[in-house]
Amino acid sequence: MQASYISYNLELKHPFAIAKFSRTSTPLLLLRLSTEGLSGYGEASMVPYMGESYETAVHFLKLIDWSRFKQPFDFPEIIKYLDQLAPGHPAIKAAIDIALNDLQGKFLNKPCYEIYGADPSKMPLTSYTIGIDTPAVIREKVADAKDFGVLKIKLGRDNDKELIQTIRSMTDLPLYVDANQGWTDRKKAIETIYWLHDQGVVLIEQPMDKTDKEGNAWLTGRSPIPILADEAVQRLSDIDQIKGAYHGINIKLMKSAGLFEAHQMILKARSLGMKILIGCMSETSCATLAATAIAPLCDWADLDGPWLTKNNPFRAPELKDGKYVLKNLPGLGLEGVKADLFCS
Repeated sequence: MQASYISYNLELKHPFAIAKFSRTSTPLLLLRLSTEGLSGYGEASMVPYMGESYETAVHFLKLIDWSRFKQPFDFPEIIKYLDQLAPGHPAIKAAIDIALNDLQGKFLNKPCYEIYGADPSKMPLTSYTIGIDTPAVIREKVADAKDFGVLKIKLGRDNDKELIQTIRSMTDLPLYVDANQGWTDRKKAIETIYWLHDQGVVLIEQPMDKTDKEGNAWLTGRSPIPILADEAVQRLSDIDQIKGAYHGINIKLMKSAGLFEAHQMILKARSLGMKILIGCMSETSCATLAATAIAPLCDWADLDGPWLTKNNPFRAPELKDGKYVLKNLPGLGLEGVKADLFCS
């Protein structure tokens, strides 16, 4: 198997601000794995708070004995092998897993969603994320979201109500909220949650610090809105640590080390009666299409990466009535891959 990869700087349409930081672009590593005349594509989106970089990703790739990967791929063994090479590094592990899933689908001539038992007719609406900003820019972002049926709003600073009121002056679409650990006072938080409920908010991600299990559990026990763990749950083993403290979890392939373990997380969460949001980082069509392969197995989706960027290197996925359209194409169904994108 041959591995080719490039560094790619994904530029955002608007500065992306959350409770604790802001950015205008996201560094990526785009990966191609080729064998037996077929190629699979993967992506590592390395947002700053996760601690990965193009340099750490390349270092990890150079540790790999690619001859170990034989089709049909044994994903439990592959994940075990990658974790034994080095702990952490979930984004580059996700890139490898996504590329191998793409290859697996092409070997079998099946879409990834079919391999994972997902029914395209059960695809949930995907939300369009609006970062913290001035009212004028918020209005621009809401206008950009005309093809979406749900908005996801970043909160966690001292202007939460102003942001929601600005959005409500323009639209009555259902809202998801992500506080990104920005709330610190539980009594003030529960008052805000009841106010958000009256504003049509249908879920809230990570209201308080990920280490404050008791505080998040206190909110979960009193909230009229489902409370989901995001930063508090990264991989499969984390679910047992947070059960009982949240109504559900937000799964992202860049946290879970890829599609296979994300699917295992869905099965685990369902066994515990938890709700599931499938989300993304700042990503291209490649990684978000991987997530759509299991999105119909989830309650909600937040897979808007390709529409928040200015330079998606692949063809944009197709949306219909605010939902991804899963095409009957082998593997990820990624389209628009330029022949000269990857160096060999």
